[in-house]
Amino acid sequence: MGTQESQESNGQDRGTGRRALLGAAVLGAGGAVLGLSGAARADERHGGGGQGGGQGGGYRSLPKPTVIGHRRASGYRPEHTFGSYQLALDMGADVVEAGDLVPTKDGHLVCRHEPEIGGTTDVSAHPEFAGRKTTKTLDGVPTTGWFTEDFTLAELKTLRAVERIPGNRPNNTLYNGRWEIPTFEEVLRWQDEQTRKRGKQVWIYPETKHPTYFRALGLGLEERLAKVLRKHGKDGKNAPVIIQSFEPTSIQRLDKLVDNPLVVLLSAANTRPWDFVATGDPRTVADLVKPAGLKWMASYAQGIGPTLDLVIPKDANGALATPTTLVADAHRAGLILHPYTMRNENVFLPADFRRGIDPNAYGDAFGAFRTYFATGIDGVFSDNADTALLAREDFVNG
Repeated sequence: MGTQESQESNGQDRGTGRRALLGAAVLGAGGAVLGLSGAARADERHGGGGQGGGQGGGYRSLPKPTVIGHRRASGYRPEHTFGSYQLALDMGADVVEAGDLVPTKDGHLVCRHEPEIGGTTDVSAHPEFAGRKTTKTLDGVPTTGWFTEDFTLAELKTLRAVERIPGNRPNNTLYNGRWEIPTFEEVLRWQDEQTRKRGKQVWIYPETKHPTYFRALGLGLEERLAKVLRKHGKDGKNAPVIIQSFEPTSIQRLDKLVDNPLVVLLSAANTRPWDFVATGDPRTVADLVKPAGLKWMASYAQGIGPTLDLVIPKDANGALATPTTLVADAHRAGLILHPYTMRNENVFLPADFRRGIDPNAYGDAFGAFRTYFATGIDGVFSDNADTALLAREDFVNG
């Protein structure tokens, strides 16, 4: 997830029926997670069965609610590092968000939260790169720092990752400088290696970052991503790679290039995707979450990744209000929902789930998870996969 990320029931029975459906999915917070058998398909092109999916096939075979490690285990390690990726798997995450994808000067895809890397690497400590610091306009916002597109891959490999939000997560700074920036190809090889070692399919969830911005620079992301996926045999409808983007046109382009399951990310209701701004499309996210907008997205995508506020808005005090109809409306359109992002710290939780006065202390994350799961969402991105898995176990067992 990127700069557009917010900080921040269907009527089915939640008792016996839910336990019958989900009870086999969870073996505990840190244990193995079993795939469910195929459910009804939203789109037969991307349904279960065949190679490359969970134990029952494609993305529909993943346990529900699916626990997705947000930038891996970013609550405990600097994000988008193999240390974070590995920990998320060790905790039991069903899917790891391995790759906010941005390009290098020489066209390689690397995994960084943003193309600006001043806050996620030690580049400022490298005097040889001092002259690369510059100000660019990124999706309409002047941004100062160092940008991946101004570095070759060899140069980026001399840098090391650091904690992005040290004020909130000072303990993570212990690991500053330990890991380098991974390429997406390295992630795919790691995925295969971990799948062999663990005896179960490892799933990843990459995102195309600022695709309109990079296309204008001659560094189109979608073609590069499709080429790498084809090279590694992971461009099929049941491949264990779900692709996401905040720009609907990026997902439309990918729909013509690969058969992977695709997800449109949705920010705050009053915002417009940057590709809409660039092309003069007047629609806002509020338009996209209406039935007509959901039907339009379902014509080329299999899911949506809304901010949690689109599922349950907050009142003037920051507490959770009444859920919207988004879950039911999206399911009616045949779309799955993987909202973002659940975190344990008070500062990131709804006001009614904060505990104590320290903004960086843990609040009642379990209570918040329970409330969001009760809406019928199909999964959730979380910085704390271990908490999410325990919360799911509680939810499944009623």
